[in-house]
Order: sequence, then C-alpha cells, then structure tokens
Amino acid sequence: MRYGNTTGACASAAAKAAVLALLGSPVDRVGVPSPIGVRFEILVKEVKKVTDDTAVATVVKDAGDDIDATDKLAISATVKLTDDGKVTIQSGKGAINPMPRRMIEESVKEALPSGKGAEVILNIPEGEKIAAKTLNSKLGIVGGLSVLGTTGIVKPLSMEACRRSLVPQIDVALSAGFVRVYFVPGNIGERITRKLFNPHEDAIVQTGDFVGYMLDKAMEKGVKEILFLGHPGKLAKVAAGIFNTHHKVADARNEVIAAHAGAAGADSQLVEKILQANTTEEAIALLKQANLSALVFNRIAERVSQRIFDRVQQKIKVSVILVSLEGEVLGADANARGSEPWLKLA
Repeated sequence: MRYGNTTGACASAAAKAAVLALLGSPVDRVGVPSPIGVRFEILVKEVKKVTDDTAVATVVKDAGDDIDATDKLAISATVKLTDDGKVTIQSGKGAINPMPRRMIEESVKEALPSGKGAEVILNIPEGEKIAAKTLNSKLGIVGGLSVLGTTGIVKPLSMEACRRSLVPQIDVALSAGFVRVYFVPGNIGERITRKLFNPHEDAIVQTGDFVGYMLDKAMEKGVKEILFLGHPGKLAKVAAGIFNTHHKVADARNEVIAAHAGAAGADSQLVEKILQANTTEEAIALLKQANLSALVFNRIAERVSQRIFDRVQQKIKVSVILVSLEGEVLGADANARGSEPWLKLA
C-alpha cells in the first residue's frame, strides 16, 4: 500500500516554498526534513509573492492509501521575512502539535539566509468543514483541524488506524463520569440520539463499522451501561452476529428483516418482497404497510441486544433502539422500553 505525508509535513513544505519564493527561487516541489531522519520531496501546488517581504504557498495533502479525512486537503502557509533571526508559527484556526511545529521551523530555517527570521501563518481553508467529520471537538480542538504527525509519514494502517482513533471517545466519556454511554454507528445516529435524549456530547460514542471492536474496548475499560441506537441498515447485521458492519465484510440486512417478518406473521409474498428490497428503507415501508413494523423491529432489537450482551460477557447493561433515517423510533428491546416508557411500541 502507498504511504503518504502528514499534515505537518505538508505544512512544512508550504512554509519552506513560501520562503524560497521570497528569495527569488519559486519551486514546484520542495525537500523537507523529518523527525525520523528521512527527507521528503513534496509537490507544491501554488506559490506566489504577495509583497516584497510576504509570500503564500499551498500544498495539497496526499495521505497515500490510508483512510484519512484530510486527504487532498489544501494547506497554505503565509510567510513574512523578519530581521530578528527567529521563526514564529501561528495557525489560522485549529492547533499545531509540538513535533510538526519543530518540523516546520527546521524546514524554514533551511531556506532562510543567515540572520533572517520568518513569521509563518498556516491556513487550511477547508479545515473547519473537514474537522466536523473527525473527533476533534471531543478532544478539545474547536474551530479547525489539528496539524499532526510525529514522523511526517502517513502509514497506510487503514482499518487498524481508523478503529484505534475511535477508542478515545470511550476514555472521554468515562473520565467525565458518565454511567450510560450512547453508542451510535455515525453522524446520523448521533443526531437522532441528541434529539431523543439530549445527552452530553461526551456521552456519545461513534463506533463506525467497528461495533465488535468498540464493544470489546468498552468492556475492557469498564463501561457499565450502553444504549445502542442506530438504523436497521447497520444494526440488523449485528442481529446476525456480524460485528464489523462494513458492506465489504458481510451483508445480511434483508435476510434478517425477512426472517423476523416471517416469524412475526408475514406471508411468503411479503417475505419475498423484503428479500428483494433495494434498501432497508424500502423494507421498512413494506412492513409499515402490513402493520408489522413495530413487532418486527422490536424482535430485531431484542436479537441485537442479546448478541451484544453475549459479546460483552454479560458485564455491561445493554439497551437497543432502532430508528429510521428521519429519527422515527422503529423498535426497541425490553431494557430500552422499560427505562424509557415512551418507547413502548408493541
């Protein structure tokens, strides 16, 4: 798999390219040092001199084959030359971690003439938008992205790196003292959880597709209670014992819904229609037309709950709620209906 460069390495390249432009040597690529002793040559998308002592350079991040929300993100550095011999670094929004800060400083110093200094201002135009797709806000980084990278290299750890990045949410929830933690697959589940329960944001944990992994970590870290809320398109897979819900791993949504529909009294024609449904929403509509929706999804929620309870070795109290994309409660297990009376659908 192809390696890439960190946000810090790209920021370093942009800052150095801006310095070179000020010195009359604009470049389309630049070499920068890294904390591990390897030098990188990074492409520069654009560089321009704004005034006699100020220039701007932009680098587009290439994260290689890693799953990285910041891949293809434009990172700009505005540099102004000074006469004090110092390099100061500021970020427009977000945060700059210590190692990338050092990397930027060393890169700039490589290009500076003796006795000259530089004021560097980093800017990630799409940073705030991309940050909304990350867990930055839960880690205290608000208003932009964090400039990261301890080595300068993005290793394509792929699924492993992605799932490990989710675990700190559990630590944050526990350190805040929350007894009940709300597990959701992603942003849709989080939005609906906020609407239905209005919990503190730190009590909500996104699992992504790594349901089993996150349940294992919750058990390992001593979580006492989990309320798992999500769409049947994801959670029906858990009912079948599929704890990685990515579509490339396994998909039994229609089969699960059809099986429970048959057990709830659906005729063979309806079961066949559910098996042939193109989307879970289509299956939901079919069950509503037959007045079987609540009964079927309560059954599926019970099965999901039991699968999860077994996975965590009966050490965590488990409640499950299934919702539509619009936030309508479709079904819930007995624990959820018992603790939240308004969830008694059947």
